Amino acid sequence: MDIPPPPPPSDPIPPPPPPSDPIPPPPPTSDAVPPPPPSETNGVNGHDEELAPTLVLPNKKRKLENKLKVAPLSVEEILARKKAQDAEAAKPKFLSKKERERLAKEKAEKEAAVAKQNSTPAVQPATNGHSNPPAGPKSMRNGNIPRGPSAMKQLPNKGYDMQPPPPPKSVAIVEGSKSNKKQQSESEVEAEMVKNRYMGADTNLSTFSAKKKRKRTTEKKFNFEWNAEEDTSPDYNPLYQTRTENNFFGRGQLGGFADGALDSANKYAQAIAQRDKVAGSQRAAEILEMERKRKEEGGRNGIDKHWSEKKLENMRERDWRIFKEDFNIATKGGSIPNPMRSWTESGLPKRLLDIVDQVGYKDPSPIQRAAIPIALQSRDLIGVAVTGSGKTAAFLLPLLVYISELPALDEVTKNDGPYAIILAPTRELAQQIELEAKKFATPLGFRCVSLVGGHSIEEQSYNMRDGAEIIIATPGRLVDCIERRVLVLSQCCYIIMDEADKMIDMGFEEPVNKILDALPVSNEKPDTEDAENAEAMAQHLGGYRYRQTMMYTATMPPAVERIARKYLRRPAQITIGNVGEAVDTVEQRVEFVQGEDKRKKRLNELLHSNEFAPPIIVFVNIKRNCDLVARDVSRMGFSSVALHGSKTQDQREAALAALRNGTTDVLVATDLAGRGIDVPDVGLVVNFNMATNIESYTHRIGRTGRAGKQGVAITFLGGEDNDVLYDLKQMISKSAISRVPEELRKHEAAQQRTKGRKEKIEDSGGFGGKGGW
Repeated sequence: MDIPPPPPPSDPIPPPPPPSDPIPPPPPTSDAVPPPPPSETNGVNGHDEELAPTLVLPNKKRKLENKLKVAPLSVEEILARKKAQDAEAAKPKFLSKKERERLAKEKAEKEAAVAKQNSTPAVQPATNGHSNPPAGPKSMRNGNIPRGPSAMKQLPNKGYDMQPPPPPKSVAIVEGSKSNKKQQSESEVEAEMVKNRYMGADTNLSTFSAKKKRKRTTEKKFNFEWNAEEDTSPDYNPLYQTRTENNFFGRGQLGGFADGALDSANKYAQAIAQRDKVAGSQRAAEILEMERKRKEEGGRNGIDKHWSEKKLENMRERDWRIFKEDFNIATKGGSIPNPMRSWTESGLPKRLLDIVDQVGYKDPSPIQRAAIPIALQSRDLIGVAVTGSGKTAAFLLPLLVYISELPALDEVTKNDGPYAIILAPTRELAQQIELEAKKFATPLGFRCVSLVGGHSIEEQSYNMRDGAEIIIATPGRLVDCIERRVLVLSQCCYIIMDEADKMIDMGFEEPVNKILDALPVSNEKPDTEDAENAEAMAQHLGGYRYRQTMMYTATMPPAVERIARKYLRRPAQITIGNVGEAVDTVEQRVEFVQGEDKRKKRLNELLHSNEFAPPIIVFVNIKRNCDLVARDVSRMGFSSVALHGSKTQDQREAALAALRNGTTDVLVATDLAGRGIDVPDVGLVVNFNMATNIESYTHRIGRTGRAGKQGVAITFLGGEDNDVLYDLKQMISKSAISRVPEELRKHEAAQQRTKGRKEKIEDSGGFGGKGGW
């Protein structure tokens, strides 16, 4: 710290008087620290008067005293100077880094010197000028021999041990009155005794003692774990050793015999057989069978077992309820049979089961488990199932069983038409059903013919020259054949409508009504409870059976309900999964991509990512964009083909065939390929344009993830898709393997449902007229 300089020499401060008895400096030693060199501020003429040296030579001392003798200062000057010094000292002092290091070093050296001087023991001077070395232990220097450790010496109490608190006065007086009399006066003792006599002794005294305080333990006080070996009740009470079970005979016993065991039932049965020679053996066999079933089904064993571990005859109502919940099956209607658990329990003929095994159907799908037992009872049926759930085999197998019970077609009956017709909304779906039907019908000797638009009627009539038990057709072409007298339906008694909601949506309600009105009316089912009776419906009417109508759909619009009420009799309704929702095997992804160029660039990235294996399907909304996108995909280095309603039937069939056999990697299509088209192992579905409604979107993404396999569907969204964003967000949120992106979740149009589009998108079907798609 810098000290301000003193005032001019006119008013010097008198120096302090020299010490009368200066302390002589200590003798120099080898470890002595040399004094620090005088700084610029130290010395006689320096500014720091306190740091001036105290040793001055005698001849110079007088000169210094004469030089410093000046007139004394007044009180005002001393106060003013003191005030100025205080003000100056209050100001902050700024030192350079070098100066701070120097001061710190000096301070450290001073502290080290002081500590070293304190630690150096004082040496007693000897007569000969040398210090006396120690001749023994410190305790023996005075001639005292140590008798024990120094810690045991009687030292005064330094406060380490606390004295116990003094006892209360009342207790001291009561317990030891003799000792208290010596310390207290007689008047105090008398007053205390009077107080105790009339007011009683002080009993509210603390009895706390630190020595008697119980130590806390960390051990558990109680153990709540129960060990079955510790149960000693059976040892003392014989009732607990053998527990009884309720039986069917007597008061808890089998006719007076011992309780419960199968041996007792055998003895009881033998007794009945010996007593009654005529009917005793039959009665004994019934008793043994009842006891066996009671042992198998009774008790906890019949409840704890899963339905897959039980025999069919041991299934209870609770087991069937659990079975339906496992496969998400819901049924409605009277007298509905239980679903089938496996193909062996389906009730199908042996030769048909062999074909099912050859085709490769290992386990039935949920719609097949529920629909086949109902259809085998000749019941009308409405099946509501998600796309890709195996509906084709669900109605084909009962149909073949039905036809096998009818007489074979001959030269006379082959001109009366088929036994069954299957209606499909599109040509591709009809041809796909035909391929699937031939797998089962051809080995059984039945013929299947498809009637679809795009082919000449003459060619199709030539295919029916030998008759056909099953006709698969689109509604428009079938009406053309009926009006031209190419085909009659005189003996048709089995009608299946696949994708009924799509047929009505495409404007086929009038052709469907014409086809159903052309059926014979003599074999219609009565609209009574007999329509739910399997035995009554199995009766033959003049060689034919009652008409059976089945309808498979994804939704139930009002037009479909009208047809169902008019032509179906007491139908059983099956619902698989949640109506209108995508299957859980499809992972749904959405991306907001604006503009055609950016979408093509993103499509190129997806195709070259090597994440998805072909075949791949790309959906667009407008037919003229279909060929453009297919051309761009070809430029990306992938083989592609287009499919829309303006293509000829041969081109459409060739496109699907190329995609199925692997010669083409990418199919660019409109909603024409969105319904019912089954292409195996489709790894990716890209919605280049979002569908105009959520139903079409559901069927589009249903082209992948079929037959239990996993699939991915990626949808490009833009500003023109605001009308379907709410439904899209709800559908994705219901999927267990899909995630709603934040951009879609927070989008303004996705917060509430808006009205549908007023403008009509160009129809991609092109079925025009009666020919079908």
